Amino acid sequence: MAKSFMQTTQIQGWIDRLRAGDEAARKELLNCACERLTRLTRKMLRGFPRVKRWEETDDVAQNAVMRLYQSLAKVQPASAADFFRLAAVNIRRELLDLAKHYYGPRGHGANYGSLGPRRNSESEPHPGREPPDKITGPERLAAWSEFHTQVEKLPEEERELFDLIWYQGLSQAEAGALLGISERTVKRRWASARVKLHQALQGEMPDV
Repeated sequence: MAKSFMQTTQIQGWIDRLRAGDEAARKELLNCACERLTRLTRKMLRGFPRVKRWEETDDVAQNAVMRLYQSLAKVQPASAADFFRLAAVNIRRELLDLAKHYYGPRGHGANYGSLGPRRNSESEPHPGREPPDKITGPERLAAWSEFHTQVEKLPEEERELFDLIWYQGLSQAEAGALLGISERTVKRRWASARVKLHQALQGEMPDV
């Protein structure tokens, strides 16, 4: 908690400097976000092995950082919580675009079969190639995309908490301290957000 508090204090300092016109503070914010974005990218790409085949984790994170850089040129967050939320939005959109590029109707990833060891059974289709990945096919992409769409539709107070806990990996206590709300309020908003998502997705929550 002490480490998180120190980092939050640093972030707030950089935000204050950026709002005062210090462009060097933008680089400090991006450096801080890079580690978080990379961890989140790895977490998400574990559910999309075919996407990861073409796009390395660091490359995806770098694209998201560039998005964040452009966002910071247009919108200056007022607090560390605002910055974390902005970072979550950018990584979410980068991964959605990436997945749609490879798994959309015209995406070459959905039907791609990579070279692999020849199979012994003649009953298996396409000897010497892996069959298209059904787990990460269009159905899973649709569920994943819908999950993020529904997150963005959450009430603002629930969405900002969800961003901090789910996307940024903060504990409930850390998120509560950052937002200045009580533990009881954190638990209530977190439970409400999860119920809304569960209902909107009819219980089909993607395990990403």
